[in-house]
Amino acid sequence: MAERRSEVPSLRIGLIADTHGLLRPEALERLRGCDHLIHAGDIGGSEILAQLESIAPLSVVRGNNDTGEWAENLPERLVIKFGRIAIYVLHDLKTLDIDPAAEKIAVVVAGHSHKPALLERDGVLYVNPGSAGPRRFKLPISVGSLFIEGQDVHGELMTLD
Repeated sequence: MAERRSEVPSLRIGLIADTHGLLRPEALERLRGCDHLIHAGDIGGSEILAQLESIAPLSVVRGNNDTGEWAENLPERLVIKFGRIAIYVLHDLKTLDIDPAAEKIAVVVAGHSHKPALLERDGVLYVNPGSAGPRRFKLPISVGSLFIEGQDVHGELMTLD
């Protein structure tokens, strides 16, 4: 599991998942101004990563559809720390293999279901930014944000359509 650290006390983290090779202009617009970006998998190609990296530093995990040479070195799970806030990122929440509360994880970010979700359980914030790629069924197209202020964190989901 890879780990990154930052000591920034106040910032906005953009969340995106399940682009499946399609990075909509409205998703890019909503993510502009973020201090950091997280892609929770099913990226669809290295060109998506390059576009996101042009906006802000990027952390990414591999999704079940991310195959091929470009995705080989992407981690399946990632812990990112911003000050005292630890964020655990994986693609499919059903494969969560830790107890986030016991590990002092503040936020778990996952994609896979294409269903935007924001809930708190056992003191841990769980966020699925939904899908910013091709529409699946009647689910909304969406992205999310985390707002970190010192030791406090809260999330927001944004529908793009």
